Amino acid sequence: MQHTAIVTGANQGIGAATAQALAARGVQVLITFLRYAPAPDPSVPEEYFTAREAGADAVVAAITEAGGKAHAIEVDLTETTAPALLFDTAERLFGPVDVLVNNASGWVQDTFLATETDQFGRVLKAVTPQTFDAQFAVDARAGALLIAEFARRHLARGGNWGRIVSLTSGGPNGFPSEVSYGAAKAALDNFTMSAAAELGPHGVTANVVNPGVTDTGWVNDAVRARHKVGLPEEVADVIAFLCSPAAKRVTGNIIRLH
Repeated sequence: MQHTAIVTGANQGIGAATAQALAARGVQVLITFLRYAPAPDPSVPEEYFTAREAGADAVVAAITEAGGKAHAIEVDLTETTAPALLFDTAERLFGPVDVLVNNASGWVQDTFLATETDQFGRVLKAVTPQTFDAQFAVDARAGALLIAEFARRHLARGGNWGRIVSLTSGGPNGFPSEVSYGAAKAALDNFTMSAAAELGPHGVTANVVNPGVTDTGWVNDAVRARHKVGLPEEVADVIAFLCSPAAKRVTGNIIRLH
């Protein structure tokens, strides 16, 4: 049986690596992306900004040249119509979606402190309605609505096999200097754990991966001096395993990579 995946935020970084890892295993992949220019930050390498503003043509080309099947669609996940659009598109191109990877993020750095930079020299904002909404609209609400759309269609067709993987960061004790980001990811963790419990009887596993510090372009020398830095491909390999038939007994876990 050939599987179909939706991977959000897959024009670069972990999402792009995941799309390619799944395609290499025979999964048909719908890639979602949204080009935007992050706020300027002189402490962040220029390649990060270039990647965030890029489309997904290169990712699709890499997959198709390797013999896989992929299609990319630019969509704003803060739009409540986005989940139905994505699932309709994937079904039209490839068939029913049985793999969902919630990777996209509205990442901003904010803090409760009166400081303009974090310990690595990166620009910080104060917690405001704008920083809250930027995070929760993508990382929490969009993730929840995508899981809901996945579940609705899976149950309606009587599906008996499915995989959901969400990406997280921070942890249950908060995320200093990335306050709203950590809180939104904690909400996504909870949504995914609920999906594991509710959809398990219908053949769906749901897990969360915390990739740790991963070089998706944003890592500067100060970060590299303090942390072990992983590669997107290393994270993608774990996600691809969780989306495979071999992981049928792995569900309801938050897997932290080191």
